[in-house]
Amino acid sequence: MAYRLLFVCLGNICRSPSAENIMRHTIDRAGLGDRITCDSAGTSSYHVGNPPDRRMQAAAKTRGIVLEGRSRQFVEEDFDRFDLILAMDSENYRDILSLDRSRQYRDKVRLMCEFCTHHAVKEVPDPYYGGPEGFDRVIDLLLDACEGLLAYLRPQFAQR
Repeated sequence: MAYRLLFVCLGNICRSPSAENIMRHTIDRAGLGDRITCDSAGTSSYHVGNPPDRRMQAAAKTRGIVLEGRSRQFVEEDFDRFDLILAMDSENYRDILSLDRSRQYRDKVRLMCEFCTHHAVKEVPDPYYGGPEGFDRVIDLLLDACEGLLAYLRPQFAQR
């Protein structure tokens, strides 16, 4: 059975679908596509059913990454469906944990930037209301964090 990752931001049209698709790209390059799967969700229902933001798609495309998928909202059942849940910022982190009333899933929820190796930031900023440079910055942060996340996960697959 594949190890399942879920990336979460507010609306699931900028940061989390970018993380999902960047991580999938990273996993496929490492030859682990059959062992690790990715999905994304938002803590809000603002954009349910929408594709990734066109500005985010443009920023990813310059790095050779295609953003696919449709926005969906995070639901309590996601705690059971995923092995690791990665929040883009501390507000998303708190919103996710607020749904964990039994407090049994806390160890599954982490901040995405914990896995950055080249950037010393704590959160992936929301680029939605900013200019194009914000979208590029998010892609750069996520490329770094996804590489770090794969390095963190890789030992688990060497033992299988």
